[in-house]
Amino acid sequence: MIKTNEHAKLISQARVGDDASGWSRTAFGEIADRLTEPDFPCVFSKNAFRKQIVQFLFVPDAGSDGIRHLADGLLEYVELSRRWDGRLDSASPLVVVFGPAAVNARSVADYHAFGWQVLSALHDLDPAGWPEGIGTDPDSEGWSMCFDGMPLFVNMSNPAHRVRRSRNLGGHFALVVNPRERFDVFAGDTPSGRRVRANIRERVERYDGTPHSWQLGSYADGELEWRQYGLIEENAERTDRCPFTFRRA
Repeated sequence: MIKTNEHAKLISQARVGDDASGWSRTAFGEIADRLTEPDFPCVFSKNAFRKQIVQFLFVPDAGSDGIRHLADGLLEYVELSRRWDGRLDSASPLVVVFGPAAVNARSVADYHAFGWQVLSALHDLDPAGWPEGIGTDPDSEGWSMCFDGMPLFVNMSNPAHRVRRSRNLGGHFALVVNPRERFDVFAGDTPSGRRVRANIRERVERYDGTPHSWQLGSYADGELEWRQYGLIEENAERTDRCPFTFRRA
């Protein structure tokens, strides 16, 4: 596990390389292998990893202590993100990695179900109210996962992905978390943002060897955000509903 003090939960990328041991060291090595591949499609993650500004949070289990550890670390990340200076070169993503004891899953659907259980548990521990202007129903336009008042984009990556290889960061289930606003700034509904999205999706198709998911869209165009958190392997329409339930005050 990670050697850390009793207060800080986040681990900087530089510290992970020095302090990780056991399953967390294995997981970090697998993620590093992916993000240093020349053809890995997410240029934002590759840039952040190259600059050693990725933040890591290792969650050993999904019990109450593990989820509280995750919630405390996410609070740290949100506070860090609020101090962001607006530059791409300082935009630090968060990679949350779950230990082998945290999840017992075999299929992409199983891992996604676990991911939504985790997000629902985080919602129950959210110390802040839901931000104004953000929808509360994930099956309607305008919803994003929120925590401590910040809208987030969450990418669920898991080892069961064989087709969507770009959503497989190794042998552990991982959540890649970014503030929603960063996608609006760099890949929003602007000419430059549309070019960025098109470039990444072309890279995804080359890397995965299959057309990009039908569910990938743009928040500004009214696409359902939750379906982009966890992508199905097939290129097919989806009729399922999001497992997340908004907790009303």
